[in-house]
Amino acid sequence: MKTIYFAGGCFWGTEHFFQQIKGVVRTETGFANGNEDLPEPTYEEVYTDKTGYAETVKVEFDCEQVSLEFLVRLFFRAIDPLSLNQQGLDIGTRYRTGVYYVSEEQKPVIEAVFQEEQKKYQEKIQVELLPLKNYYPADEYHQKYLDKHPDGYCHLPLELFRWAKEQRMRS
Repeated sequence: MKTIYFAGGCFWGTEHFFQQIKGVVRTETGFANGNEDLPEPTYEEVYTDKTGYAETVKVEFDCEQVSLEFLVRLFFRAIDPLSLNQQGLDIGTRYRTGVYYVSEEQKPVIEAVFQEEQKKYQEKIQVELLPLKNYYPADEYHQKYLDKHPDGYCHLPLELFRWAKEQRMRS
């Protein structure tokens, strides 16, 4: 098992998207790369944008079934990489985009995908690529939110979820 962290705007949709991918064995919503003086701020504190934390999804995956490279490519399908601190209607530093790696072995794989993605745009992509500095899980209310509330708000299009589910069924 391997782990990677994706900040893709509101974590409800990002988590739901990655749940659909074959080889992803566990997802968890949480907060990453924030102010170390606030090791576990509440959701309400993160929402103020004063903590430095980003809504993030911890993705545990079986590297025998899915590669890190593939997951990062999928992540870019689920975000607007040119948008700074905003995805869909969600605005603020807590909604910034980023990929946070947990080992130096992951970095070159992620960097290669970032370089490919950058070639698609004249503007600089606004996605962070950083080591995971800190992370803590969100409360139960935010875990698997769209499973519990299928009509809940999500900035990701429903077609993207359908597409991801079809990819899972094909393999």
